[in-house]
Amino acid sequence: MTAERSRTPLQTRVLLVCLATGFTTLLDSAVLTVAAPALRDGLGASTAQLQWILAGYSLTFGIALVPAGRLGDRYGRAWFLVTGLVLFALTSVVSASAQDADVLVVARLVQGIGAGMANPQVIGLLQDHFAGPARARALGAYASTGAFAAVIAPLVGGLVLAVAGPTGWRVSLVLTLPFALAAAALCVRFVPRTGRRPGGAPGLDPVGLVLLTVTAIGLLVPFVLPGSLTARAPWVGVAVVGTAALFGWERRHARAGRSPVLSPELLRAPGFALGCLVATCTFGSALGFSAVLMIYLQDGAGLTPFEAGLITTPGALASVVAANLSWRLVRRFGRAGVSGAIAAKVPVAVAMLVAVLLLPDRFVVVSLVVGQVLTGVTGGLSMSTNQALTLDRAPAGQHGVAAGMLQVSQRVSATVCIAGMTGAFVGGVATRGYDAALAGAIAATALLAVAATACSVLDDVLAGRRRAAPSPAEAPATEASFQPA
Repeated sequence: MTAERSRTPLQTRVLLVCLATGFTTLLDSAVLTVAAPALRDGLGASTAQLQWILAGYSLTFGIALVPAGRLGDRYGRAWFLVTGLVLFALTSVVSASAQDADVLVVARLVQGIGAGMANPQVIGLLQDHFAGPARARALGAYASTGAFAAVIAPLVGGLVLAVAGPTGWRVSLVLTLPFALAAAALCVRFVPRTGRRPGGAPGLDPVGLVLLTVTAIGLLVPFVLPGSLTARAPWVGVAVVGTAALFGWERRHARAGRSPVLSPELLRAPGFALGCLVATCTFGSALGFSAVLMIYLQDGAGLTPFEAGLITTPGALASVVAANLSWRLVRRFGRAGVSGAIAAKVPVAVAMLVAVLLLPDRFVVVSLVVGQVLTGVTGGLSMSTNQALTLDRAPAGQHGVAAGMLQVSQRVSATVCIAGMTGAFVGGVATRGYDAALAGAIAATALLAVAATACSVLDDVLAGRRRAAPSPAEAPATEASFQPA
């Protein structure tokens, strides 16, 4: 019997709502990257304001994930999903009508909260309504929807800007409005409004959430604050103190038998902690460099937004194809295969660096296309596979918390990398020119790839070569996780 025939009508409706929600939130973020130069010129935004517009969404998205997921566990997922989608839709209208860059910054921060409210409900609904192979196929369909959004976003965003002209960035910001409202309506109509009893779900840990927020802001602000290093130093101190206070509080909170935002048990599990570090380096660098590349292609290379979208599309397609084959890599080589795929990013980045610095201008764009395709292959082979291996290392009973921690670490990384890379790029353009500034961003991705590779290899070493005699919790689960959707 096929998957479609075995799926109940309720499962089909729930899956439709989840796919629409994922497509909406992921398309919005990717389209904005294409529209960033036009948006900056239209509002006269400063570098710091542009950084906040691009990175603030990921910041509040990540911070909202854990409390929204736990509230959905406690009181039911449907209304939190609807509320998140409606908030997302309303703030997209505010963003599109903004006459001041600061208004757009605030709107994007609130829109990130809406996306952060909706996203954990999607994962929770898929876990609630699907089991076994059906759940794997549903999660695969969700991942494929996100990949499809990433593929079409540059082209759609570029086409909108080409047709609408200077105000096309405003249209881009409301491009996902119909999808958000449709997903919310479908959720109200089809998704059961049930939830667990108040005693059956973890608490919210408000102190932990405040400390996490303070730490994330302390990491972000130094990258968007103009001035000398002396002006940034206090915020670095905030990040350091916030991190120490966060880990201290979480240990105390866990000892009291409560549910912390960051589980100390998970942080002590080497496979999970190292896998999170791998995801943090790869996810953040991918989004940060994507933002820089779009600015370079339009401002530095003089391409239209649509042409810039065409440049990045082959890489996105390569990533999708590679992701669909990545389960074979893990089934045959385990963590070592993931380490090899991540390590391959380093020579690709070095080749792109040499091309940007030494080749004539007419060949630079061609080299970037080739580099993006190769980077897409390595990213497709390593990103989802690392996530699955990391979650497989979570202790029993901690998988839900582990998924939340992994997503939070990725979103905080995206926030810092987008802000840091775009700020360094814009500053580098002013002093060294476009090619040298782009070379700096490429070098940063290479360093992050080296760090990710080191963490992945260390994870393999500390695991004691268990691939030779895999435990039931590793090999069968890992192979099942990567069957094509």
